[in-house]
Amino acid sequence: MRLHNRTQLEALRSEMHPRIERRRSQSQGQGTREVLVCSGTGCRSALGEQIVERMQEVLSSLGRDDVLVSRTGCFGFCEKGPILKVVPEGTFYVQVTPESAEDIVREHLVGGCPVEGLMMRDPQSGELYQVQEELPFYKNQVRIALRNCGLINPERIEEYIGADGYTALASVIASPPEDTVALIRDSGLRGRGGGGFPTGLKWASARQSVSDEKYVICNADEGDPGAFMDRSILEGDPHSVLEAMAIAGYCIGAAQGFIYIRAEYPLAIERLTVALGEAREFGLLGANILDSGFSFDVDIKLGAGAFVCGEEMALIHSIEGKRGEPTIKPPFPAQQGLWGKPTVVNNVETLANVPAIVVQGPRWFRRFGTEDSPGTKVFALAGKVNNVGLIEIPLGTTLRDIVEKTGGGIKNGRSFKAVQTGGPSGGCIPAQYLDTPIEYATLRELGSMMGSGGMIVMDEDNCMVDLATFYMDFTVDESCGKCTPCRIGNKRLLEILKRIRAGEGVTGDLEDLKKLSAVIKDTALCGLGQTAPNPVISTLAYFEDEYLCHVRDKRCPAGVCQSLLTFSITGSCIGCTRCARACPVGAISGKPKALHRIDRETCIKCGLCLSSCPVDAIVKG
Repeated sequence: MRLHNRTQLEALRSEMHPRIERRRSQSQGQGTREVLVCSGTGCRSALGEQIVERMQEVLSSLGRDDVLVSRTGCFGFCEKGPILKVVPEGTFYVQVTPESAEDIVREHLVGGCPVEGLMMRDPQSGELYQVQEELPFYKNQVRIALRNCGLINPERIEEYIGADGYTALASVIASPPEDTVALIRDSGLRGRGGGGFPTGLKWASARQSVSDEKYVICNADEGDPGAFMDRSILEGDPHSVLEAMAIAGYCIGAAQGFIYIRAEYPLAIERLTVALGEAREFGLLGANILDSGFSFDVDIKLGAGAFVCGEEMALIHSIEGKRGEPTIKPPFPAQQGLWGKPTVVNNVETLANVPAIVVQGPRWFRRFGTEDSPGTKVFALAGKVNNVGLIEIPLGTTLRDIVEKTGGGIKNGRSFKAVQTGGPSGGCIPAQYLDTPIEYATLRELGSMMGSGGMIVMDEDNCMVDLATFYMDFTVDESCGKCTPCRIGNKRLLEILKRIRAGEGVTGDLEDLKKLSAVIKDTALCGLGQTAPNPVISTLAYFEDEYLCHVRDKRCPAGVCQSLLTFSITGSCIGCTRCARACPVGAISGKPKALHRIDRETCIKCGLCLSSCPVDAIVKG
C-alpha cells in the first residue's frame, strides 16, 4: 500500500494510534487484550519464541480469539527475561517459561487472576511490582531512543506509524532543509557513538559541501564487549533509524544511504531487511517519497566483525571494498567520505533520537540532560549489579543513581569497586567518584569516556590489573596495524601487563606503562589507537597500589591472577576428603577425618577444592 501524501500517512496514523496508546497506558479500558512478548535476541535465546507459540496454542484451544499475542523488541530488563506484558492493565511478568506462560493464559487471561509468582518483588521488603513503571529499574529512565522498544512489533510498519512514525519525515520534506539542520543543531544532540560531536554541525558541514553526490551512513558496527545498545534498537525499532536516515539525506542533499552492520547480528539484519521492504512498499523510501519529489533509499552492508571498522573512515573504506583502515583527518567525511563524496556518518542511537526531536522540538529534548550534554544516553549495564540490562537515563544522572537505584546495587552484598565506561577505549572510575554526573566532559576529566554506552560494574573480587590486561588484549587483537604506536606500542603494553599478572613484574614496569601510554595517546593515527591505553592509564591512576601488590608482593589482592594464587587448608578442616576427590591432579593429601594439605608444587590452581569444601576450610591468597 503506497502512501502518496501526508494526508494518507496521517489517516493511517490515526487508525493505529489508539491501539499503540492503549499499550502505553495502564487502564482497565475496553477492547482487545494483548500480550506483548519480548522477542529481542536475549529473550529469544531463553525460549521466547516457544512462549509465543505456547500462548497462541492454549488460547486457540480455549476458543479465545479476543486475546492477541504480539512480538515486540527488547524491554531492557535482560536480567529478568523472558519478559511479557499484558495490556491494557500493564501487568508485567518476568522470567517466564513456556510452561508458566500457559499458567498466565489460564489464570490471568481467562480466569482474571494475575499470577503473582511471576511478578517482580523487592528482595528486601517483598513489595510486589505489578506494572513496569513501578519497578526501580525503570523509575529513573527516560526512553527516547528506546521509546518504541517493547511497545511495537518491529516487523509491522503500521504499528510504527501508529507511534507517530514517519510523521517527522513528512514534516521535514515539506520544509526547507536548512530549517531541520538548524533544529537538530539547536537540540544539542551529540553523537552517541563515542565521540560526542554535535550532530547538527556535522549535518551542516555536509550540506555546505558542494558535490554531485552525497551519502548518509548508519554506523551499526557495535563492537564493544558486552554492548548491545544499537543491536536492540535495530531489533526493536528499525524504522526509527530508516526514517532518521531519510531525514538526514534530505537535509544534506543525499539520495543514498548505507547501514553498515556486523554480520554477527542476524536478527537485527533480518528485521532491518523486513523494515526496508515495508518502507519501500509504503512509499516512505525509494523514489519520490510521499510524491514530494525527494528520493532516498538505503542498502545494508555487512561487516566482518573488525572492531576498527567502528571508526568512520575505516568503515567507509570497508564499504568501498578496501581494507578497513583509518586515514589522517582532515579531510573529514562530511567533506570527503564515501567514494570521495561528502558523507554523514551517525551511529544507530544518534539517529534513533532524530524523529522524536523533529516531532517534539529541540526545547523538549533539552528538558532532559544538561546544558553541555542534552538528552538521554542508552547504556548496556552489566557486571556485578543485580539489574543487568539496557537502560536509558538522562545525561547528568550520577553513577551512584545508576548503580544503586537502576542497577539495584551490587550482587551478593559485595562492595562496589569501580565502573568501567566507554568499552575497551574507556577507563575505570573508582568509588570516590560515584556521585559524578554522567556527561561527556566529566567522564573525560576522570580519564574515561562516554563511548557507545558500555557500562561494566565491578566489585571487590575484580582485579584491575586483570581488567586492563583483558581490554589491552582485545585492542591488540583488533588493531588494523596501520600505525606504529598502535601496532607495536599497544603490544608492548600488553606484554608488560601479562608479565605483571604472571608475577614477573619489576617496579620500573609501572613507569614504563605510564610513559608508553602517553606516547600512544599522542601519536596513534585514529581514535582506537589514541584511546586504547585508557584502561591502563585509569587503573594505574586510581589503583596503583594494586599494581604494586602484584609487582612487589607477588600477590593479587582480588585473588584473580592465577599465577599469583596460593591455596591452603586451615585447621577447620574436618577431613571429609571432598577436596581431595575433586582435585584433578592429586595435589591434596590426608586421611579421612584428619587435616588435609595441598602440595603447592603440584597444584594447578583450578579452585575446585575451594568450591567443594563444605566448611570453608580452604583459603585463597
